[in-house]
Amino acid sequence: MKAKNVIFLFAGCLFSQLCLAQTELKSDLKAFKPAESNQPGKLFPQVNDEGKVRASLYAPHASKVLLDLGGKKYEMVKNEAGLWTGESEPQDEGFHYYQLNVDGAAIPDPNSRYFYGAGRLGSGIEVPADDEAFYALQNVPHGMVSENIYYSDLTKTWRRCFIYTPASYYENNKSRFPVLYLQHGSFEDETGWVNQGKANIILDNLIAQNQAKPMIIVTDNGYAFKPGNNETAQKGQGISIFEDVLIKEVIPMIDKRFRTLADREHRAIAGLSMGANQTMRIVMRNLDKFAYYGGFSGTSNYPNTDVIDPNVFMEGRFKTGTEVNKRLKLFWLGLGTKEPAPFPKSVGAFKSMLDQQGIKYTYYESPKTAHEWLTWRRSLQNFAPLLFR
Repeated sequence: MKAKNVIFLFAGCLFSQLCLAQTELKSDLKAFKPAESNQPGKLFPQVNDEGKVRASLYAPHASKVLLDLGGKKYEMVKNEAGLWTGESEPQDEGFHYYQLNVDGAAIPDPNSRYFYGAGRLGSGIEVPADDEAFYALQNVPHGMVSENIYYSDLTKTWRRCFIYTPASYYENNKSRFPVLYLQHGSFEDETGWVNQGKANIILDNLIAQNQAKPMIIVTDNGYAFKPGNNETAQKGQGISIFEDVLIKEVIPMIDKRFRTLADREHRAIAGLSMGANQTMRIVMRNLDKFAYYGGFSGTSNYPNTDVIDPNVFMEGRFKTGTEVNKRLKLFWLGLGTKEPAPFPKSVGAFKSMLDQQGIKYTYYESPKTAHEWLTWRRSLQNFAPLLFR
């Protein structure tokens, strides 16, 4: 009888411990949820309500594994089965690149989808944002993103660009559309604005809400070099001829292959970071081609923070404010409130020059974001509705 009671007691304790463990697991799973950026069916990485990221990797023979995220490395712990798990501190809302470090070797997380950034394909994670609805898939008409491969006579290389066409492009084969040329940042490529930036989803939602005009968006690779040393060009150190590629090859090609409104009044150009620098120079040298400009987290005086002399800056193209106001229907600048140095001061110096010259511009600040994709998604969300009005 005593033995039976002991067995029942042991079973009861075991059952209660199992229930407790399951309860804790359920609670934990409720707090941490698989990231939207995971590969299909993958439970990790996960994000909780605080913005903490939890990563997991099966590496039974590894001696040390780190989670490298947000400029900081976090120790991961291995269990008896060889599964490593680690958590980060709370991260800012939005998209972040990250990697795992296994015994000194940096590798992508096999659980996440891969994105081209930092000069290579690697892992990325979405930390949910309070305002994420504007770049989330909604039950609205969706446009299409097509890949366009072309040979550049200027670079002597095969190149590609991606073209977003709105849903209404396919409803009437006689309608023509304005075009926004949208550029990526440094160490990224033509895939960035669709994969990380969700530009097509943002425009689908804006157009469905009648907040933006239906438009075509073209994203090309900002790294275009004069033929010569291929090794140097591959490292991004050649002589850039992207402006010529865009003006002489890409725009004529897009106007020929798509139903565009092929005049400056229906053409805009914008970019982020390096792309903002590039596109500002392009627009000011080609005011006969564009009537709208957007610079997200960057200006052409970067990284300089000194007072700008408009008589010499960019060959004096901002020297006459009235002429700039006359030619550009929109001059738009955006910046995150947590941007690192030197961006706040370099953009600030540029704005001061615009004020001095009496040049009209629109300025937007993305709250609580740094030099990152949520800043640029919000910038596009606020920039696009002002185009082609």
